[in-house]
Amino acid sequence: MTALGFLYPGHSAEDDYPRIEQLLGSDIRVDLVHTDIGEDAHRVDALREMGAPERLAAGCEALRLAGAEAVVWACTSGSFVYGYEGAHDQIRTLAVTAGMPASSTSFAFAHAVGEVGAHRVAVAATYPDDVAQLFADFLGASGVEVVSLHGAGVITAAEVATWTVDDILGLARTADHERADAILLPDTALHTASHIPTLEKELSKPVLTANQVSVWEALRLTDRRVNAPELGALFTREPIVQV
Repeated sequence: MTALGFLYPGHSAEDDYPRIEQLLGSDIRVDLVHTDIGEDAHRVDALREMGAPERLAAGCEALRLAGAEAVVWACTSGSFVYGYEGAHDQIRTLAVTAGMPASSTSFAFAHAVGEVGAHRVAVAATYPDDVAQLFADFLGASGVEVVSLHGAGVITAAEVATWTVDDILGLARTADHERADAILLPDTALHTASHIPTLEKELSKPVLTANQVSVWEALRLTDRRVNAPELGALFTREPIVQV
């Protein structure tokens, strides 16, 4: 049994995690601890407070007691908002505090883009434009070219959590670009676990979503690879071989 630990901000789309655990169809356990988000707002100051070390540290003991082997801070905006180096510092601190390998959804996206063999991406963000641009900047610093960026301007995770698959597909189509090898949906408040095959079929390219890549990243940290076609191209590709 491999136990994966997640620190999840508040209550929005946390039901994606037991759904993903079910779809993995293997000896994988997903343990999720909710963190205090403070103010629910896609605003830089509020997001930096959401990802503060003391807020993340508060959930680490519960994950240790659950036997988690790795921890992922399952929040995209609460990590990339610190910038590339600041996000690195955040997960280094988290790893020391938790006493286990650590990462965040922002780095999960950067790693997952490479896993599916993409070089250029479109970003379909629920965030306001200024926050969406910070994610694009983070990806650029990670070596990922963003050829299209669209922010939907949604302020709260609570509103994002109400979105339907049609809402998500509409956002993705708006952001898509003919040069994009993959489409990224960077918000863990979006319910996407049940919709990834539909999104990939409609958009004809890999779709990477926040909760999906967070679980994949935790598996990567524990050296596990699981074939799960219902979770999209990310969970069905063979490893990329660097020549």
